[in-house]
Amino acid sequence: MISGPTRASSTVNAVTDLDPLRDLGLSRGPDGPTLRVWSSSATRIDLVVDDAPHDRVVPMVRDADDVWSVTDGALTPGRRYWLRADGPPGAGDAFDPSLELLDPYARGLGRTGRGTWRSAVVDETFDWGGVAKPRTPLDRVVIYEAHVRGLTRLAPFVPEELRGSYAGLAAESTIAYLTGLGVTAVQLLPVHQHVDEQRLVAQGIENYWGYNTLSYFAPHTAYASRDAQLAGASAVLREFKGMVRLLHEAGIEVYLDVVYNHTAEEGEVGGPVTSLRGLDGSGYYRHDSDGEPVDVTGCGNSIDTSTPAASRLVLDSLRYWANEVQIDGFRFDLAATLGRGSDHVFDPEHPLLQAIVDDPELDGVKMIAEPWDVGLGGWQTGAFPDGWIEWNDRFRNRARDFWLTDVAAARSHGAPPSGLGGFASKLSGSSNIYAHERGPLAGVNFVTAHDGFTLLDLVSYDAKHNLSNGEGNRDGSDDNRSFNHGVEGESVNPWISDARRRSMRNLLATLFVSAGIPMLTAGDERGRTQHGNNNAYCNDSELTWVDWSAEPWQDALHDDVATLTRLRAENPALRPVRFGVDGACTLSANEMSWYSASGDEMRPDDWNDVGVRTLQYLAISTPEHEALNRVLVIVHGAETTASVVLPRHDGVSRYEALWSSDDRSLPTASTPGDEVLVSGPTVVVLRAS
Repeated sequence: MISGPTRASSTVNAVTDLDPLRDLGLSRGPDGPTLRVWSSSATRIDLVVDDAPHDRVVPMVRDADDVWSVTDGALTPGRRYWLRADGPPGAGDAFDPSLELLDPYARGLGRTGRGTWRSAVVDETFDWGGVAKPRTPLDRVVIYEAHVRGLTRLAPFVPEELRGSYAGLAAESTIAYLTGLGVTAVQLLPVHQHVDEQRLVAQGIENYWGYNTLSYFAPHTAYASRDAQLAGASAVLREFKGMVRLLHEAGIEVYLDVVYNHTAEEGEVGGPVTSLRGLDGSGYYRHDSDGEPVDVTGCGNSIDTSTPAASRLVLDSLRYWANEVQIDGFRFDLAATLGRGSDHVFDPEHPLLQAIVDDPELDGVKMIAEPWDVGLGGWQTGAFPDGWIEWNDRFRNRARDFWLTDVAAARSHGAPPSGLGGFASKLSGSSNIYAHERGPLAGVNFVTAHDGFTLLDLVSYDAKHNLSNGEGNRDGSDDNRSFNHGVEGESVNPWISDARRRSMRNLLATLFVSAGIPMLTAGDERGRTQHGNNNAYCNDSELTWVDWSAEPWQDALHDDVATLTRLRAENPALRPVRFGVDGACTLSANEMSWYSASGDEMRPDDWNDVGVRTLQYLAISTPEHEALNRVLVIVHGAETTASVVLPRHDGVSRYEALWSSDDRSLPTASTPGDEVLVSGPTVVVLRAS
C-alpha cells in the first residue's frame, strides 16, 4: 500500500500542477466533441452511441495517464450514450462488458423504457441576462434549508403544474415569501441525480431526501416541471439554471447539499454497478490492504479521496456547479470522509480539503461541512481548516438542553443538570470550538435540520415515532434532547400549547441572536409537524411537505421569525465577524459584558451554579463598516417570574425593548437600574443607546 504522505502528495499534483486529468467528460474542441474517461484498471473501454436504429460502438484510446478518449461528431445535444468497460477481476472492480455504464461527468441523464439510465448530451447555452451572484457577506447570511419538492408541493400560491419543481421554487410568490421571511440563501437537499436504494425499492418506498447520488453533474430530473421532463435533459438543466437566475435577481443565494462521500453503487457484493465501480472501483472507492471495502459512511461504500481521480471528480463537480450553474455554496454531507487519507484517518490538512477552499475557480463560494461521518474518529466539529464553515452540532445540543431538557429536569427534579456557562459560550459564537483566527462565522448554528425532529415536534415528543419508515422504529436517533411539555404528541390543552409555542420562540430567538450563521429548516417558521418522525428520509408525502394552511398561532410564529431576521440584519452587534481579545479593540468583533439578574457582573461561580437561570448579555459592536451598535439580550431559562435589573454600563443611558418571546407584552422599563419582571422561560431583546 502507498503510504499516506506519498499518496497525498500525488493527489495535490493531480489537482493543481501536472493536470493529466484535464477536461474529463465531454468537451468540444476543433476536431469535434471529445469524451475523456479515467480508468487505470480497465483493459478496454468502448463508447456506445444511441444512433437509431442501431447502437454504434466506438473504441476509446488510452493514454499514458490512464485517460481514455474518443472524438465523435455524433455527440451533440439530445444524443444519448453510454460506456462499456472490461478488465481483469480484482478487489473493488466489477468489470462486465455487458453493462451500460454512465459517464461520471455526464451533465444530463435520460431514462430508458427499461427504467435504466443513460448519459445524455445537453445544450448548455443559457442567457443569464447579466445577473450576478449576490455574494452575501457571511455575517448577513440567513440559511433556509429546504427540499425542492417539499417546499412547494402543497403551496396554493404556486401554479399547480409547477408545484414541487425547480420552477415552483423560483415562482414569484415563493421568492416573495422567502424575501419577506428574511432569508438570504436557500440550501437545497440533494439535487444531483439520485435513485432509491435497493432495500427501499423492494419495500415500495422512495428515498425522499436524495442522499444516494447517481451522477455528480446532472440535476435530478424528477424535480423539474413535467413539461421540462418531457422535453429532455437540456430542458431540465435550463429550468434549473432559470431557478438560480430568478433567486439571484431577488438577492437570494443558492447552496447545494452535496454527497461526495458515497454513491448509489451501494454494497460491494451484488450491489448496483452503474458507473464508477464498473470503470475502476478500486480507484474510486476505499479499500483496505486486503482489498476489503472500507465503509465510513454507513451507506455501502466510501469515495476514496486519497486518489487523484476521486479528488478530481469532486473538484470538477464543484467547479461545474459553481461556474456553469452559478451556485453560491455547498453543504458537504459527511464531510469528514473527504478528509480521510489513504490510511482512512481524518486529516484536517488533507489536500482535497485545502484545494476546495484554495481553488481560484471556487473563489468566494461558501463551503459548509457536516463535520463528521460514522467511521473511527469521525466526529470533527471545529477541526476543519480555515476557509471552511461547519455545522455546529454543539450549538444545537446546548440550545435544546437549555430550553427543553433542563426545563424538564427542573420540573422532575427541582433543578437542571448544568449551569449557564455552556449556553453562554454558544450564544457568543462558540469560541471554545473554533480557532480564534476562524471566528464565529466558522459555525452554522441550527436547532433543527432535515434529519431529526421538526421544531414543533421537538417541543411535542419525548421519543421518536418512525414506524412509517418500515424499520420497526429502530431507525433514527434516540438522542433528541426534546421535551413534550407533559403530553406526547398533539394536545388540546391550552397551557401545554402555550408552553410549547413559547419554547419554540425561545429556540428561534437563540438561533437568531447568537453569533454565527443561522440556519432555519423550511416549515419551522410555520410550526410544521412530522408527527414525531425524526428520520423521514423515505416519506415523500404530506408528512414531509410544508403545509401552507395556517392557524393564527402559526401566522404569529412566522411573523416572529421575520422580526428576528430583521433585527439581526439591523443590529451588527448580533453578527460579529471576529472573536474579540480581552483588553484590545478588534474591529468587527464584539465587546461582551455578562450580567446577572441583579444587574451585577456575573461571578465565576455563577456560570456553573445550576440555580442560576437568568443571564443578561450586552453585546457592543466594534465598528469597521457599520455604525456603533449595542444590544442587550435577557435570557431567563426557568418556568418562573424573575425580577431583572437592567445593567449599568459606560455609554448606555437607555434601553429600548425590541422583541420578547413572551407574546403578551414587551418590558416598559428603559433606564439602566430599572427593574423588569420577566415571566419565563423567556428571551428579551433590547437595543442599548
